[in-house]
Amino acid sequence: MQHLLFDNLDKLGRIVITSALVYLLIVVVTKISGKRSTSQLNNFDWVVTVMIGSIGASTILLESIPFVEGSAAIITLFLLQYLVTKYSAISAPFSAMILSEPTVVFYQGQFLPEAMKKERLNRQELECAMRADGIHHFKDVEAIVFESDAKLTVIPKKQPDDANEKPDTLIIPETIKPLT
Repeated sequence: MQHLLFDNLDKLGRIVITSALVYLLIVVVTKISGKRSTSQLNNFDWVVTVMIGSIGASTILLESIPFVEGSAAIITLFLLQYLVTKYSAISAPFSAMILSEPTVVFYQGQFLPEAMKKERLNRQELECAMRADGIHHFKDVEAIVFESDAKLTVIPKKQPDDANEKPDTLIIPETIKPLT
């Protein structure tokens, strides 16, 4: 109980200084690495983000981890994320190996129970995504896609008054076509 609120001034000073240094490091490295490191996260990006947070916290709080060692680990993770995402942008097989494919979970008025079960989604989650897009009836939905970043995309049906507009092409890759 003696260290519950305060241990000593040296530790506190180390934590404050290390926190500022780790914060600056992560801000600078994130800026250098580009928007990808702060975009909506797919599974791979999420794992790297959690690891960076854990290493940052350990570097700040654990005296046994010097700032330089924690920094090396954080910079290495950012570099690995950069290299993996760069290679996945030029190699479809590699991209398919590390990234999740989007999954159609609702299509033309029908829930796709196998896809929903595989992705561990329920009807309420689909309804929540619809409400977020201002859609209140399933009859107004063409499809709902569970994206690789775990976001639900609601694709509305074309309305009759849209007939005069320039037609858009809905691109659904063959790999995510609904099961029939």
